[in-house]
Amino acid sequence: MSGQSGRPHVIYLAIGFPPAAKSSAYRLRETANQFCALGWDVTVITLCDEAWEREYGLDHSLSEKVDPRIEVVRLPLLRQDLETDIRKFSEARTLNPPAWLANLRKQEQKVFPEPVFGGWRHALEKAVLKVHRAHPADLLLSSCAPYVNLAVTWKLWEEHKVPYAVDFRDAWSLDVINGGEAFTAASVSGRWESKVLDKAIAVWSVNDPIAGWYRDRYPQLAERVHVVRNGYDEDSLPAVTGRTPDPAEGLTFGYLGSVNFKPDFLKAVLDGWRIARQQDPLVARSRFEVRGHIGAGPMREQNRHMDLLKDAAPDNVTFGGPVAKADLAATYGSWDALVLMLVGGQYVTSGKVYEFMATGLPVLSAHDVRHDASNVLAGHPLWTGAVGLEPKRLAESFVKAARMAVEATDADRAAARELARRYARPAVIAPVVRQLADLVRPGGGAAAEPVHASIGDAHRD
Repeated sequence: MSGQSGRPHVIYLAIGFPPAAKSSAYRLRETANQFCALGWDVTVITLCDEAWEREYGLDHSLSEKVDPRIEVVRLPLLRQDLETDIRKFSEARTLNPPAWLANLRKQEQKVFPEPVFGGWRHALEKAVLKVHRAHPADLLLSSCAPYVNLAVTWKLWEEHKVPYAVDFRDAWSLDVINGGEAFTAASVSGRWESKVLDKAIAVWSVNDPIAGWYRDRYPQLAERVHVVRNGYDEDSLPAVTGRTPDPAEGLTFGYLGSVNFKPDFLKAVLDGWRIARQQDPLVARSRFEVRGHIGAGPMREQNRHMDLLKDAAPDNVTFGGPVAKADLAATYGSWDALVLMLVGGQYVTSGKVYEFMATGLPVLSAHDVRHDASNVLAGHPLWTGAVGLEPKRLAESFVKAARMAVEATDADRAAARELARRYARPAVIAPVVRQLADLVRPGGGAAAEPVHASIGDAHRD
């Protein structure tokens, strides 16, 4: 089965596809592009632009490198809780917003056991079946989150036996932030996950700890669980020569990414910065720029995090808002050192760690010592090391990073970039897309049951 064009066809459940201003957009775009490069027809199913405008916003520069052959189906699925026009509020929401929201979450989870997105199940199922009827699919690739995509994946399998793979960008049954089980195997969510993964031809995870979790939880699936890291895009990097730090003028430290950690986390980092300025003349002459998304919907840039950043203005801390994909290289090129602020621990890597290390700039870690980012950064010649989130220890790291920025040689920067090169996004995604495509044997009839062939992990660190 190869569709009307004679080429194999993949339906890609990729909620967050460009121009959605979400970190997942990079992985989704590269994966879709790689299928196109193999000669596949690609149909992406995502949300309409208005949905992303309600959340973190849009970045149309992300769409510039989407292969024009990709067909994108944008569904009018909107988060009611992010509506800001009070004229559209129901009477129940107007009179008692907390009760209205609690009831909304309850109704969503009746459809599928996932708050916020569970209610989209039937609309997504309808869309996938419509695409398949018009252009029969050889493969469905389901990118999670949202996890309601699993129900949609199962619907197509039940009705048409279309082989599928699951890309767990964020593990479902694992609490990646705190560690441990997010729900039991006997729960409704547990039964959904077990049922869908059992028939998957491949299950992707973004790092080894998450892959290990799924291999342990589902031993029968161990050979089908594979590590496919996020990686970085070459066009996001500054020029190799970069800027020359000027100690007399002071340095510029930068953070780029969503501010999705608790206010206390941000406060610890800002306290560390303030202490470092008191202790070190070079840091005292320096600046700390925070860029990225803070809050979504009505809370966008209207929250405690913004209060903390404004309070830190006397310490030469600034917030500059999100950075468009097209402006990433120039932004990194204006900084002398990077501050990697990450939540979680051993099960979290974050896509930014690859981009940060590939810039060739010093990287200051502000995260748990046992964080998986520490495994990725091991051996990086311009890494301060992870010391946790105690402000005095972070202050030491700020001072250390400042010294690195001034003293680093071209050879040091080149070594840092070379270490990161194996995480260039095409090098990570292209091999596993090709191997996944081979599993369904396009043109020779799609496999009706999982093919237990081995997909080599993109990286085993």
